[in-house]
Formats: sequence, C-alpha cells, structure tokens
Amino acid sequence: MPRHQLTINGKNRRIDVDHADTPLLWVLRDELQLCGSKYGCGKGLCGACTVHVDGQATRSCQLPVSGLAGRKITTIEGLDARGQHPLQQAWVAHDVAQCGYCQAGQIMQAAALLKANPRPSDAEIDAAMAGNLCRCGTQLRIRAAIKSVAGRVA
Repeated sequence: MPRHQLTINGKNRRIDVDHADTPLLWVLRDELQLCGSKYGCGKGLCGACTVHVDGQATRSCQLPVSGLAGRKITTIEGLDARGQHPLQQAWVAHDVAQCGYCQAGQIMQAAALLKANPRPSDAEIDAAMAGNLCRCGTQLRIRAAIKSVAGRVA
C-alpha cells in the first residue's frame, strides 16, 4: 500500500492509500474526514473541490496524492479553524449561499484571487471565479462579498 507524507492545514499527515493515483479529494474526505471540499463533476470543471496547493487554487478531484509530497495543502477547514476568515464572514453578511454545495470551493478560489490580486476589478473577479459553478445563481452576491473584503485579505 503506497504511503505518502502530506502537509494539510499545517499538519504533517501520513496517508496510506491503495493507489498512488488516488485523487486528493478522496484522501481529504474519506481518510481525513475533511469534508468541506465537495465532489461535483470529477473532471476539475466545476470547482466544488477547490483547495490551495502552495497557495494556488487547485481542483483536488484531479490531483493524484502521489505528487503532493513537500507541498502545502490548505482546505476550507484550514482557511480559518473557527470559520472566521474575512471571506467566510463576507459570505454570511452577503447571504451568498443558497444550497451551499459549491461555496467552500468558491471561497477557496476567492481567497487565492485576493492573495494574488488584493483589489480586483469586477471583470477580474468574474474571470477568476468563472471556473467555479454555482447552479443557484449567486454569482452577483459572490462578487459583492469578494469586493467587500478586497484590500483587507492577504
């Protein structure tokens, strides 16, 4: 059984999986019970499974666990242990979530955007968030939430 050392949410974790090509999403959800990242499409197209790998928004459903040694992985649970990250608070203040299924991926994508571009324009927000699908149609509230914390999140 392949064994992997991963750094997830600041903690070193030893992961034993049956196959080296097991996607990170299944390790997070099934092995570590970090269930914030969701399975959406399984093809990296919807963004529900977005996590950060070395600070970059990454689709965990397509990322084999074997290629992650020495890299820093952050999930929605690791963004802020108490759920008090400014983006998480903005999501609540702007009543973003309806069904909520995609929201962890949306927040992780937005956090990566604001780290790279602390004051994005509407067009830059729309472009960065375009790969994260929300079937409930909350894109305008998502943009408003991101804008409300722009310049305050690093």
